[in-house]
Amino acid sequence: METIAKYRKKLAEIRQSGEKLRSRQLAERIGISELELLSLELSDDIIRLNDDCKGMLLDMHEMGYVMALSRNEHCVHERKGVYDNIEFYEGAHNMGVAVNPDIDLRFFMSQWVYAMAVIMRRDKGKDLYSFQFYNERGEAVHKVFSTPKSDLDAYHKLINKYRAQEQTPILIEDRSKPEPKEEKPDSEVDVAAFQEAWRNMTDTHQFFGMLRKHGVSRTQAFRLAPPEMVDEVDRLAVSEILEKAAEKETPIMCFVHSPGCVQIHSGPVKKLVWYGDWYNVMDPKFNLHLDTTAIDRCFVVRKPTDDGMVTSLELFDKEGQLIVYFFGARKPGIPELTEWRNLLENLIAERRQTA
Repeated sequence: METIAKYRKKLAEIRQSGEKLRSRQLAERIGISELELLSLELSDDIIRLNDDCKGMLLDMHEMGYVMALSRNEHCVHERKGVYDNIEFYEGAHNMGVAVNPDIDLRFFMSQWVYAMAVIMRRDKGKDLYSFQFYNERGEAVHKVFSTPKSDLDAYHKLINKYRAQEQTPILIEDRSKPEPKEEKPDSEVDVAAFQEAWRNMTDTHQFFGMLRKHGVSRTQAFRLAPPEMVDEVDRLAVSEILEKAAEKETPIMCFVHSPGCVQIHSGPVKKLVWYGDWYNVMDPKFNLHLDTTAIDRCFVVRKPTDDGMVTSLELFDKEGQLIVYFFGARKPGIPELTEWRNLLENLIAERRQTA
């Protein structure tokens, strides 16, 4: 309890200073995780829930129209819709999916350790009601927020159903992130076999298995790829591509990974806005917030499938971690949108002319 008192004192001091910090920044300043920060102030508005995260996800449709949020260090993905059509799979990977036109998610449930219900009080009765999920290190893996269309009676019923018996602050002993796996030297990779496997892919989902089989990281794969499959482009090419997609009304797919969730938007983008170094999509159903200072490298990547070539734009930070990636909107069995492929191929052609 002495440690809890110390953290609460730090929190009070920062708040008294008047400095405006977001929860992640505030937690970092105190030296704790975002989850621990929340649990310092357990109350009627901040409530610990039990660990039945799968049950909560299956029941989330009762709230109706909500906003799903998944983020990593550099990118925030927000999508409005209804949680439905959720399925969990047996097996060691402990995976699940929510496949819907609006709420489209891939769950890695081994990362879903803690759950909280949080009410953010705002002026003029515009309070925000949320369910928030965290991994064992106290990092957010996924959050669900109310909208004006949400059923708040259902929200409170879910809290009552999943409320934890123990309502005490959470302390995490080890907040350290796993060390990145050391990259295998290129000389130890059978590059010819790797390139043959790439050229023989029949589905984009085979890409991850191919990386594991050959023991290469994603950026290493791009370095060793068949030359016709990968082109590096300007690190800020994303703004040009999204602006052209919006202009031509070309629907896209946008993927963002958190530690335990992949969140996907499929559809058009329209309102694109710069706020300082952050590049944003600000549409009614879909918001994206991208810290462009974190982008170190950007690639156009081609993957063969039974439906023809599929082309993506993939952004990485200086540690080689994937920030966000984009495809043209498509479903299995349907070829890639010609308009999307042309946007990326024209980008590459322009870069070659000016090189």
